[in-house]
Amino acid sequence: MNKNNYIAIMAGGVGSRFWPASRESRPKQFLDILGVGKSLIQLTYDRAAKIVPKENILIVSNGMYKGLILEQLPELTEGQLLLEPSRNNTGPCVAYTALHLKAKNPEAVFAMLPSDHVILKEDEFIARLNEAFDYGAKNEAIVTLGIEPTRPDTGYGYINYSENVKGGIYEVVEFKEKPNKETAQQYLDSGDYVWNAGIFVWSVSTIVNSFSNSAQEILDVLCEDEAQFGTEKEQEYINQVYPNTKSISVDFAILEHAKNVYTIPADIGWSDLGTWNSLYDFLDKDEKSNVKLSKDAYVEDAKGNLIRTSNANKLMVVKGLEDYIIIDDHDVLLIYPRHEEQNIKPLRKSFEGSPYV
Repeated sequence: MNKNNYIAIMAGGVGSRFWPASRESRPKQFLDILGVGKSLIQLTYDRAAKIVPKENILIVSNGMYKGLILEQLPELTEGQLLLEPSRNNTGPCVAYTALHLKAKNPEAVFAMLPSDHVILKEDEFIARLNEAFDYGAKNEAIVTLGIEPTRPDTGYGYINYSENVKGGIYEVVEFKEKPNKETAQQYLDSGDYVWNAGIFVWSVSTIVNSFSNSAQEILDVLCEDEAQFGTEKEQEYINQVYPNTKSISVDFAILEHAKNVYTIPADIGWSDLGTWNSLYDFLDKDEKSNVKLSKDAYVEDAKGNLIRTSNANKLMVVKGLEDYIIIDDHDVLLIYPRHEEQNIKPLRKSFEGSPYV
């Protein structure tokens, strides 16, 4: 393993579309949402440990999750945690990580990985990510893994690519926002679009230069006293300055302006598990197309439902329902039409300030 390669796992989101299982105090990346005995962040860490030295894995998260991270990943040291005092989206998150690594190892090349994705073809993922590391180390390049689309999905952003610059590495033409069904079908038919999975690789120098060119205001805030990075005072310093950064995604801050973006189309068995329906689509179903994430679930005249309880000793009985999300989680019971799941996020927001979120 290359000692200059690092992986930073982003784990600060609240997973609001997975409410009520995903809560402010324990969001979905810390849940065993698949029922495999490990949380999503633990699965992501295990993959990362096959690519870079374990001491080169960082977790970038909100400070309130420090205890959860160390509980689930006890092999980490506190020096491997980059704790944000506020949620300012992925732009400042990436800049913070880059400045931390710049102080630690100016030759570093690092990947930013979401903590809540599922990847079934791990060998393929490792091979493609190593290709990205190699290209990012040798070139002033921003490299992203693009997921080869299997359907005209309207829930993902897309990446349009063109010229093959080396092997399976292509120049990115443009990032596209989530399309409507007709446009998504056109993207699929053209053969030169991939899904944007939010998996990026770049050298420290490349991404810091990109911020200098396109989002200098973020660096101005974080580098008010850059000498604090890599010292024992870094966390105290970040707590002071980080909330003053602009809340913006790295896509808008950097990627839409950069001319040196490349993609590696990858078939890695990927799902972002962003919603209950994406989990439903991903998991095995019974003969009536029900997904039962409960040890004891009895269904009668019911089909197309997702059924889950947090209580291992509770019997779930469902009769006469079709295409519903049925989630029993401690103090909240959610019974919601699957086709209306886009309303779960705003529904959750209406309960903010209560113990139910």
